[in-house]
Amino acid sequence: MPQRLEHIDAIARQKQRDTLFVTFFDDPAGTPSPYPWESHPARAAIVGWLDARGYAWQPCGEVANERIMRGYRGSIYIDVAYDPGDASYRALEAFLEHPDGSLRMPHMRFLVLDLEYAQTNAHHDEPGFWERWAEDF
Repeated sequence: MPQRLEHIDAIARQKQRDTLFVTFFDDPAGTPSPYPWESHPARAAIVGWLDARGYAWQPCGEVANERIMRGYRGSIYIDVAYDPGDASYRALEAFLEHPDGSLRMPHMRFLVLDLEYAQTNAHHDEPGFWERWAEDF
């Protein structure tokens, strides 16, 4: 059965806050991952860690772009506020990053999408926007 996924920017607008997400198709240097998302070891480790600690998460698309149509590439939204003062955020950050900010696992990115940027796509939330877009694609 098909699953409808939200873009990370739509989630930010729904939550009305900055959002955290992890991608697995390349690393910060732009090196493509050799793994398909379904068998990506870093993704499996992250999902296992989140589940074991009761963090809410969901599959998500990257930032919506009207010029590109992409299939799902394994990205996940993590339902934790981007707040360095919050213990849940600090634990997540410590799991994903070394103290110097470099990532602990290869072929992934840990990202924050700020609400202000997400608002640039607010017109995507208008009823029927994506249906009209698909007709003209």
